[in-house]
Amino acid sequence: MKALRLHGPRDLRLHEEPLPVAGPGEALVRVTAVGICGSDLHWFEDAAIGEVRLDQPMVLGHELAGVTTDGRQVALEPNVACLACRPCEQGHPNLCPSVRFPGTSGIDGGLREWMAWPERCLVPLPAGFTAAEGALLEPLGIVMHALDLAHLRPGMSVGVFGCGPIGLLALQAARAAGAGPLYATERADRPHRLEAARALGATVFSAEGGAEGRSIQAATGGAGVDVAMEAAGEAEALDAAVEAAGIGARVVVVGIASDERTSFPAAPARRKGLTFLISRRAKNLYPRAIRLVQSGRVDLRSPVTHRFPLEEASGAFAVASHREGLKVVIEPGRP
Repeated sequence: MKALRLHGPRDLRLHEEPLPVAGPGEALVRVTAVGICGSDLHWFEDAAIGEVRLDQPMVLGHELAGVTTDGRQVALEPNVACLACRPCEQGHPNLCPSVRFPGTSGIDGGLREWMAWPERCLVPLPAGFTAAEGALLEPLGIVMHALDLAHLRPGMSVGVFGCGPIGLLALQAARAAGAGPLYATERADRPHRLEAARALGATVFSAEGGAEGRSIQAATGGAGVDVAMEAAGEAEALDAAVEAAGIGARVVVVGIASDERTSFPAAPARRKGLTFLISRRAKNLYPRAIRLVQSGRVDLRSPVTHRFPLEEASGAFAVASHREGLKVVIEPGRP
């Protein structure tokens, strides 16, 4: 089979490798769609995420869909928790310290033609779901977990700071939950993302080094937003989220920063009594995410703007790295 391995910063190489062998409790899956995630871009650009560095060539990709050898179309839950540790027993498999997660920490991901994966982590896709929709269930789950942490309720105002795929899915999910009004920010040199947020019903503002937070405050009549979601992985976006947040608001940090340390303006955060939450992956949300898509309240097709075969993955990462379009999907096996 063909497999794409990262050897160093921006160093992707296509290899011919033996097919994996399914172990006990596993199934062999032909990979049909892999979404390029922001964390994949960190690996691609820096060969690292925070303190974790690439120590051997690795296959990226954790937003996954495929077909089993017996013909089942499935999404692959990437978070293979141990189910026996204290966090797992307390209902937090996303925080399992022994987790197996593809495309990170030396565990190969989905940018290959075949992979073996635990049967318990294969989610059957309903009839009519495309492979790309199956892959995007994972980032939708990320968003839903973050909004769960925010205790989002109908009628709450929401600010999303960063309109990449996660931010745009957050706007869809917040709208589906009855939240509003919605506000969104993105850099002015990415007007297509601002337009996509506007099309989802958000009032949009160009990011201006954090000053956009004051603009949102003004738009709310000084009340600020009830929920502020930082989805850019940039310090200025967190500054803007704190500025835009209302008294007693919840600020949810979803973006992955390049730097090891993240800071925020302490004085306004303390004065407003803000609650900060750090969102880590998702937990057991595939069934809810599927129902949300089936209801028509969230669309997973429109965010996909670019598709590439595995052989053109370097071009796919170049497009994603330059933040062109919205979601980039690689389709192993596509001619």
